[in-house]
Amino acid sequence: MTSNSRNGGRILIDQLVLHGVEHIFCVPGESYLAALDALTDAPGAPAVTVCRQEGGAAMMAEAIGKLTGRPGICFVTRGPGATNASPGLHIARQDSTPMILFVGQVGRDMREREAFQELDYRAVFGSIAKWVVEIEDPARIPELVSRAFHVATSGRPGPVVVALPEDMLREEAAVADAPPFSAVETHPAPAQMAELQTLLRGAERPVAILGGSRWDARAVARFTRFAERFALPVHCSFRRQMLFDHEHSCYAGDLGLGANPALLARIRTSDLVLLVGGRLSEIASQSYTLFDIPAPRQRLVHVHPDASELGRVYRPHLAINASPTAFAAALEGLEPPAAPVWAQATEAAHTDYRAWSDPGPITHPGALQMGRVMEALARRLPEDAILTNGAGNYASWIHRFWRFRRFATQAAPTSGSMGYGVPAAVGVKRVFPERVVVSFAGDGCFLMNGQEFATAVQYDLAVVVIVVDNGMYGTIRMHQEREYPGRVSATDLRNPDFAAYAQAFGGFGARVERTEEFEPALEAALASGKPAILHLLIDPEAITPTTTLAAIRERARADATA
Repeated sequence: MTSNSRNGGRILIDQLVLHGVEHIFCVPGESYLAALDALTDAPGAPAVTVCRQEGGAAMMAEAIGKLTGRPGICFVTRGPGATNASPGLHIARQDSTPMILFVGQVGRDMREREAFQELDYRAVFGSIAKWVVEIEDPARIPELVSRAFHVATSGRPGPVVVALPEDMLREEAAVADAPPFSAVETHPAPAQMAELQTLLRGAERPVAILGGSRWDARAVARFTRFAERFALPVHCSFRRQMLFDHEHSCYAGDLGLGANPALLARIRTSDLVLLVGGRLSEIASQSYTLFDIPAPRQRLVHVHPDASELGRVYRPHLAINASPTAFAAALEGLEPPAAPVWAQATEAAHTDYRAWSDPGPITHPGALQMGRVMEALARRLPEDAILTNGAGNYASWIHRFWRFRRFATQAAPTSGSMGYGVPAAVGVKRVFPERVVVSFAGDGCFLMNGQEFATAVQYDLAVVVIVVDNGMYGTIRMHQEREYPGRVSATDLRNPDFAAYAQAFGGFGARVERTEEFEPALEAALASGKPAILHLLIDPEAITPTTTLAAIRERARADATA
């Protein structure tokens, strides 16, 4: 390590370089000009993506953290810039995503006066971030940034907020750089793996559930080999579907919204549940009804990299404090039974999944059929295409009918945040320019961060955004009709021509009103080499793959009079 005198901005950027940061997402601000200046000539400085709103920048960084396992890096200015970024921070928290948010701060001599755009970041972000720190002295930048990377990636990953007083970044200091970080790994004990072996040998109806973060492609491949050798049925948690190949004979479906009732019945009647990486939070646990709390009826083996999550909600029969990567490696030492008694049930579970995920039989009101849209995407997109989405009923078409084949092909918020799909697509296309990236968004979801389409155009990022337009906040309308049938309030939307919106920014746009128009429009969008929006107008009655608004309304009225 060498010591040299630099200002705080240059020290900070030098730390990012040595920690392996290659991309930064930001909205510029005067509060961190010294760091922006250092980016112009620091050797190996990360590429910068200038975004249009801090929420979009933070979601881009979160998506990168989700797909790579390395902290996504976002820079925003103080006050409004920081609060605008908070949705991305909240997603990183609930999705266990490593992320570091660098925020500007007022000068040290102005604090505690409520100066222009001043915030107490520890108070504002203390319940969201894993750690919040304000750097007082430029000489401590290497130490505290190194700690930020370790906190963000170790245990249960999550977001860290680092506040940067404006004058601190301009101040000179002579300080050595820190060594590059490495995430702290946790491994299962041999005795724990031996007990797991015993539990599997004694089981008759075991299931596996994969979730959380700290996975990589190698860990996914290793767990797949384990599942094959044990003929074990494997489920993925909500919006973690990229953790297992859906075409594999062991895949049995996902625990999301509107999950297959047969799948839920199988898990409820299982006698051994191997939960790896996930927390079984509200959505995956079907509002905490899938397992008894605190002691599940099934024998639960819970594998998680953070000891504080083990026993937090569910009391496991066997708690293993290990990352999914280390645990998957240890699985290769287990010996399967000669003829697993559950093998036939696993085969039946996969057959059931394939029938459930086949859009062929599904029809709904309107000239544009979403089942046929999903079939066209399956024909046209490569296996390594990355799909992103935000929140809304439109996402049910992806979760139920898209068959994920590979790791790092899904970026969607388990937190249920709207407005995520477009910035996530832009961020991942920036980092993976060779991959096909398709974003799904509802009409309400798109306009929460649709301005980031301009970022895609600026950097020639040929994402394809599929806007599913039913003229309303569809999920809320669905709940509204269920709880207050026929009493519509605050859910109608009047939308622009989204194809024209794309063209106004310099991208490709097409309007799709009929099923037969979709595949040619998709081909044209992909061939254009431009960021593209396909504006799909669907019948408002087509609220889910299996029901309509009218049916929900009539059922609610019937229940009320019963």
